[in-house]
Amino acid sequence: MLKILSEKLPRILKNKKQLQEKLGVKITNRGKEVFIDGTAEDEYTAEKVIEALNFGFPFSAALDIKLEDFILETLNIKDYTRRNDLHRVRARIIGKEGRALKTLSNLSESHIEIKDNNIGIIASAENLKNIQNSIILIIQGSKHGNVYKGLEKNKPQEIEDLGLKEVKK
Repeated sequence: MLKILSEKLPRILKNKKQLQEKLGVKITNRGKEVFIDGTAEDEYTAEKVIEALNFGFPFSAALDIKLEDFILETLNIKDYTRRNDLHRVRARIIGKEGRALKTLSNLSESHIEIKDNNIGIIASAENLKNIQNSIILIIQGSKHGNVYKGLEKNKPQEIEDLGLKEVKK
């Protein structure tokens, strides 16, 4: 049994039945504590999905962790810059009317959220390193156009399925 402290408990409780069904675990709560009971692999996946929901990702994006074998990764802006005006750095990442963030998301086929000085990324393993490097470059002051070009250039190729991977039900 796994215990997680949840800041956004109503979001989890609202979708509790759907989460239990899709993740294959039993979810209970006491106060702000959420308890997950299931197999070790399912508990780990459920923990990552709940972590994504707490971060602020939409429900469908959080479930992509289980359904499409995506990975949740967080970056702290302070780790990559010495600047004190972090609101400007966040503004560079978001862009005018959210266009930069949307473009990064579309080019990398990932989900990106910003919460305080943390950036959450849900992406496939192949795309994760590229999107992380792109966000770090923007934090450090690179031009958006150059970053977008790099993302397009380094897009991973489609992998041909040889039938070796087990299909999960």
